[in-house]
Formats: sequence, structure tokens, C-alpha cells
Amino acid sequence: MKTNRLVLCLSLFFIFCIASCTVNTEVRKKQEEASRNLGEAYMQQKDFSSALREFLKAEKLYSRDPYLQNDFGLVYMAKGRLDLAIKHFKKAVKIKPDYAPAINNLGTAYLAKKEWAVAIACFKKIIDDILYTTPHFPLTNLGWAYYNKQEYEVAKKYYSDALKMEPNFIIALRGIGRTYIALGRAADAVAMLEKAVKKYPRSAESYFYLAKAYSLSHEYKKAVSAYNKVVELAPDSAIAREAQKEAERIK
Repeated sequence: MKTNRLVLCLSLFFIFCIASCTVNTEVRKKQEEASRNLGEAYMQQKDFSSALREFLKAEKLYSRDPYLQNDFGLVYMAKGRLDLAIKHFKKAVKIKPDYAPAINNLGTAYLAKKEWAVAIACFKKIIDDILYTTPHFPLTNLGWAYYNKQEYEVAKKYYSDALKMEPNFIIALRGIGRTYIALGRAADAVAMLEKAVKKYPRSAESYFYLAKAYSLSHEYKKAVSAYNKVVELAPDSAIAREAQKEAERIK
């Protein structure tokens, strides 16, 4: 009889401990989420140091949050710490293997390191994920990776696929325009880059490549005008200085 009572008491004790641990974990998760949300707010304001402090607090409370690990990666990317960014994006994917944004971000970090093949492998994992709401991101990233590998026809294909998903996506428009320049297809480059500046008239980079497309088409007055627009939009920048040199060369 005493043995039965002891077993019952021990069972109740273990049940109580498990319940207490569960409640405690849930509380810590909520506290972690609050710190993560605050960190994301700082990140939106581009205050990356404050964001990182909040994420570090959050990680001490609960580290197995894939969204937190992805946020770490984004902050470290913004700070130029690519190896740390990759480490945290990998953690996010390990916790949640179908986390498409983290896989895309991991590929983007490899793009920044110019590790084209590894980046391509990341993006190809998610381009056919029907649940991923922004497939034009990895498709565009694939375009950029293949552009840098000088596989321009493949780059054009992926940029075109991205634009089928999101016709006005500025990065894809600019990317395919640059690809057409590399292929010597001046008229196609002008068409895409004119669309880019029409949709995004404050994009100095788009005007810069439009000027190159005009030069390829031997439309030199238009090229000089586009280069001048770059200087107007982004004075004292590296791209403005390059635009000034190109405009003087044409003149």
C-alpha cells in the first residue's frame, strides 16, 4: 500500500514538474517574441545595433525561434558580417527546413560573398515552392548569379520568369536590362530600362544603365541626358562620378 502511495506521489510530482516546465517555456517564448518584435522595429528604422541588442536578449530567453535566427542573419548582413549572417540563416533553416525566406536570405548572403554556385543551389530549392508568396525574389537572385557567371541567356530566363510573377519588380527590370546590354541587344535593353525609370523615376542606378543602353544604340544625346539624371538624383555618389566621366567621354 505504501509503495502504491509512493508511486502515486512521484507520478503527481513529475506531472507537476512537466506542467510547470511547459508553462515556463511558454512564458519565455512570449517574452522572446516581445524582444524580437522590438528588435524588428529597430531594424525597420535601420538602427541595427539596437536591433541586435534586442535579438541577443531574445535568444537568451528562447533560441529555437527560426524567425529570430533569420532576423539575426539580416542584421549581420546589414553590418557586413556575412559569415555570422550565414551561420544564423543556417540555424533558421535547420529549425524550420521549409522556411523559404531564410533560404532565400542564405542564398543572398552567398551572393554577397560571390559564391555563385552555392547561392544558386539555395535559390533553386525554393523557386518551385507554391506556398512561397514572393518567388520573384529567388528568381531575380538566380538571374544575378548567372549574370555574374557570364551565363547571360540563363540569366535572362530567370529574370524573365521573375517579371512574369511581378512585372514591375525594379531589380528584375534593371537586371534584365543589364543582361540585354551584355548580350548586345540594345533595343531590348532600352525597352526594359525605360520601363524601369518610368515606374521608378528616382532610381539613379536605372538611369545609369539606361544611359549605357542608349550608348549601345548610338543614341548619344539621350545617353548624356540619362547620365546627367544620375548626377541629379545621386550627387556626390560613386555612380554619379562614373556617370559624369561617361557623359564627358561621349561629348
